[in-house]
Parts: sequence; structure tokens; C-alpha cells
Amino acid sequence: MIVVMRKGTTPEEVQRVMDRLREYGFAVHLSEGVERTVIGAIGDKKPERVQQIEAMDGVDKIVHILHPFKLAGREFKPEPSTVPVGSVTVGGQTLTVIAGPCAVESEEQILTVAKAVRDAGATMLRGGAFKPRTSPYSFQGLAEEGLKLLALARERTGLPVVTEVMQPGDVDLVSGYADVLQIGARNMQNFPLLREVGRTRKPVLLKRGLAATIEEWLMAAEYVISAGNPNVILCERGIRTFETATRNTLDLNAVPVVKQLSHLPIIVDPSHGTGKWSYVIPMARAAVAAGADGLIVEVHPNPEEAASDGAQSLKPEKFRELMREVGAIAAVLGRQLAPAVA
Repeated sequence: MIVVMRKGTTPEEVQRVMDRLREYGFAVHLSEGVERTVIGAIGDKKPERVQQIEAMDGVDKIVHILHPFKLAGREFKPEPSTVPVGSVTVGGQTLTVIAGPCAVESEEQILTVAKAVRDAGATMLRGGAFKPRTSPYSFQGLAEEGLKLLALARERTGLPVVTEVMQPGDVDLVSGYADVLQIGARNMQNFPLLREVGRTRKPVLLKRGLAATIEEWLMAAEYVISAGNPNVILCERGIRTFETATRNTLDLNAVPVVKQLSHLPIIVDPSHGTGKWSYVIPMARAAVAAGADGLIVEVHPNPEEAASDGAQSLKPEKFRELMREVGAIAAVLGRQLAPAVA
């Protein structure tokens, strides 16, 4: 349930309500919006206790949440959330573009790509140090050495780093190098991993599972938020359907649906969503037009030689073209690209 506080309620009144809820065994989550303060309370809603809370000073009303995703939903927080990543803010009126190679392969490769995407206007760098692959014989990433190279690229370019963490035991290691922890599609329902990243305050980029419904995806976000971390960015990256012309089916319906159901920012991955570089720019344009808060795009200086996902990677000159086009579409919608990193 949600305890809605009256406008002008004092901090002391809010604290007393939170203390009473905890006394009754509720897990408590505070959301302080521009217009109102609400307290999310998860637990056994005995009628007499609900009535006692409703009678406390400062309480306007109690609203019972209909959706199973209680903290990720608009009922808990009507205003859209933004997620800070250093000097970058994901959500709001700006469009965030994350770009880089599928996998970190060498110092020369990651530094070349990082400089190219920064100069084109990207605001964050992506790159895989641990790579979950369908085949156990495929390139699996450079592990901690890859994380060190990503940190070096951040030092040289100023770009915050987004990289994937695959298991709970690696969260502390990856957190020591990364600015955003990515949960890949295959791990969307790895609940121990979701709880572990939820115990950090590090922003989490949560990709939609290969065949996950939007409700299942938002419930995965609920795991992270309920563990104490509200800094979740959703990422639509395509779902598996009967269609074979593309790697996945990029479900851009998800953007307006998520915007209606949830306050969390949502970005789109047109690289994994299509699997073919020639489709990436058109689908990036469509994602921005649909209202996405950003993009995550694969870029490689020599896609034909990439250790993974070369077929869906843009060359730097094509990435510059993408930035020009999505910037123009964003402007039509009253949005703008996030400021370039100094």
C-alpha cells in the first residue's frame, strides 16, 4: 500500500509514520516528489493497522496498489524518475546515448572506440569484460583485465563506464571499476544477482529477457528497488519471436507501455534488437520517436574483425550519422542530446 502524506507535512510527521509502519512489520520506502511525499509500505495489511496509520497526523490517504510491481510502478511514484551517473542524468528532457564495443578486446581497440564515440556526442561508454555467450567455445571476455581497460578509457575520455556483471560474487569487483552495472537479458531473472546489485547504490541497467513479458521485466526491477537501490534504468533489447529476418524483434511498444506503467527511465538497444548494422540507425530513430530516454549502441573500428557481434556493430562514421539523426528527432519532440562530456 501507499501512504500519501498531506502537502506541507513536517519531516517529523513523516518519520513517525515510517516508524509506526516498521513497528507493524512493513518494509518502508520513501518517495519525496515535487507535489507530494508518499511512503510505500510492503507487508501484511491488517485492516485495523491500516486504519490506525490513516488516522495519524500528516496522513492524507492510503492507496492500495493494484499492480504486483509496487515500487517500480506509477502508483508509488507518479513523476518520472531520473538516474544520475556522475555528471550525466538518464531520463528527463535529455537523451542519453551509450556506445562502445560489444566486448573489450585490447587497449588500442577500447581507447580508439571511446574517443570516437565521445567525439560524436555519446555520454557513456559500454563494453563487455565478462561476456555470456551461447557457445562455451566463443570469446568470453577479458574479465578483470577488461575492467581495467574500461577504467583506463574512462580516465582518458571522461566517459562513465557501463559493463555487465554476471554473478553475485562479482558485484563488488565490477562495482570497483564500473559506473553502471548492466544486467544482461539472460540474467534478468537471476534473483540472487538482482538482490546483490540492489544492495549497492550503483546505477543498474536492466535489460529485458529474451522472452520476458513487460510485467516480468518490471518485477525484476522490483527486486533491485526493494533491496534498497532505486537507481534502475530499463533497457528494451528485443525479444525472441518466430521472425528470423532479424536477430530479435525490437519491441518498441514497450517504450510507451513502460512509460505508462512505471516511473523508471527506459532506453533502447537497436544493435541487439536487430542484429544487423544496416537496421540500427532506422530503429534508433524510431526508438527516440517512441519516447525512449536513450540508446545503447555497439560501435567497433573494424566490425569484420570483432571478437563478438561484429554484424550489428556500427563503424565510427556511421555512429556519427546516427547521432546527427537522433538529435534532430529529439529536437522535434522538445528534447535534446545530453551535453557532451568535457
